[in-house]
Amino acid sequence: MHRTEKVDAIAKIRDRFERMTSAVFLDFTGMTVEEVTKLRVSFNEKGVEYKVVKNSLVKKALGDKPVVGKLGPILKGMTGVAWSYEEPSAAAKVVKEFRKDVEKLTITAGLLEGEVLGAKAVEAQLATLPSKDEMRATLLATLWAPAQRFVMLLNAPARNFVGVLAARERQG
Repeated sequence: MHRTEKVDAIAKIRDRFERMTSAVFLDFTGMTVEEVTKLRVSFNEKGVEYKVVKNSLVKKALGDKPVVGKLGPILKGMTGVAWSYEEPSAAAKVVKEFRKDVEKLTITAGLLEGEVLGAKAVEAQLATLPSKDEMRATLLATLWAPAQRFVMLLNAPARNFVGVLAARERQG
């Protein structure tokens, strides 16, 4: 790789890290081409960008950020990085689901809001975060609950009165 190509690659990797909401670092050693292709397709369907990157370029792209010290020992061998831009849990969910079929795929680390997560934390915590749509639905249900209860309370006397009238009519 020529110097200008390295500079361009570092700039692209830096841009991805600046735009991301989370990143998952993967070791794909031992996987077949078919399995890697299937993984890439799964990432694309969820809006996750996946690249195999040189570890030295990742370190240079992250520059003097504090996470470099924590990621240093992790960035060894072949490294794939999956960047999530919209939903922080998207990449982790894809990897967790994919690992059910392909055990050769290994999570080495995760990056969320400037914090480095271990492999277990990525699977146990990041992959279980609700999606934006799930959070919106929960928020909407929480906001609507008091209004629904209030309407039910307002309708209760009328409903009870109708019940009394119906009982009276049946009596005779």
